[in-house]
Parts: sequence; C-alpha cells; structure tokens
Amino acid sequence: MLSSKTSRRLVALALGTGLVSAALGTAVPASAQPAPVAPVTANARYVGGAEGAAGNKAFFDAVLKSVAKRQTANPSLASVTVYYNASQAPSFRSQISSAASIWNSSVSNVKLQSTTGGADFTYYEGNDSRGSYASTNGHGSGYIFLDYAQNRQYDSIRVTAHETGHVLGLPDHYSGPCSELMSGGGPGTSCTNRYPNTTERSRVNQLWANGLAKALAKVNKAA
Repeated sequence: MLSSKTSRRLVALALGTGLVSAALGTAVPASAQPAPVAPVTANARYVGGAEGAAGNKAFFDAVLKSVAKRQTANPSLASVTVYYNASQAPSFRSQISSAASIWNSSVSNVKLQSTTGGADFTYYEGNDSRGSYASTNGHGSGYIFLDYAQNRQYDSIRVTAHETGHVLGLPDHYSGPCSELMSGGGPGTSCTNRYPNTTERSRVNQLWANGLAKALAKVNKAA
C-alpha cells in the first residue's frame, strides 16, 4: 500500500505529465486562432449547417453598424467603403484580394478596401471542422474564418467571395445553382463560379443604399 506522501507525488507527476501532453496536443499557430469569439451556432457557413437568417443578419448588422459610425462624417457619399483586415489570414492574401476585386467590380454602392489598422471586419485562417464561415465575435464585430481543408476541396476564391458576400448582407441559398455565388457548397466541389449574379448584385446595392441610410439614422439618433 502506498504512503500518502508517495500518493501525492504520483498525483502531482500525473498532473504535470497531463499538462505537458495537453500543451503539446493543442499547440496551434496564433494565425490559426480567430481570437476569443462566441461559439458559431447560427451563423453563415459555406457548406450549410444550423445557420439561419438570424445569423446572417447579425453578421451584416455588425459590419453595417461599424461602417455607419464612421460614415456619419460623410453621409452624402455616393458609395461607402468597408475596410477589412487580412493580416490574420496570410495564406489567403491572394484569394481575399481577388474576392474584394470581384465585389468591387460587381456593385456600385459599396466598396471593399484593405487596411492594417482599424477595420469593419477581419479575416482569420486555420482548421475548423465546421469549415469556412462568417460570424460575430460576441462584441458586435464581424469576422470571416477560412478553413484550410475546405479551401483545398472547393474553389478557394469562390469560398472567399461567398463568405465576403455575407459582409455585404447576402444570405446563404444552398439550393441555388452554381451561377449563384451564395449557393456556396450546394452545387458541389466542381462549381468554380466566383461572381455574384444579377440578382445578388442588385440586392447588395439596395442594401447599401437603404440599409446604410437606416443605420446612419440610428447612429445619429443615439448620438
């Protein structure tokens, strides 16, 4: 029978070994961690899941609110700029730039622009069994997470452009054809269309005309 002193030593050793093992087993590069965020339960994901309209709206509202606060100084501008920070997703720098160019050439009421400072939303990269998704961080800020495995399986620029579509207010429509950017992973891995269709472009322009006006009114009222 072990003495109490020996037992305590064994327990301490076991705990120490367990902590070391846990540390080794969970070490992930900082760039793969999207900072402390709220669990993704009802937000937009590229291949579907439990997300819904409420999740899409929460993400868009977070970005819209951020832009509206800055836009109050220039409420009469014909188009507004949404700033994004891609520094936490270095592996996807090219895809993010392409996605921004696609949207900038497709719509007129809103433009996407890269920044290394304060941004309206941020891109992150890493491994996540849920795939790529758009979400909020629990503090009213939006972010896009790009999953490594999914971006190898699907056309990576389409994935990025699709998730960026949520920034601009578009919901998922997985039952749509490949010609719909927001059909996401619905059409399968063979779909490589990276551009929004006419309906999607029109909807974004409408949202950033009427939606922004309402957001500005709300911000000015609260001031």
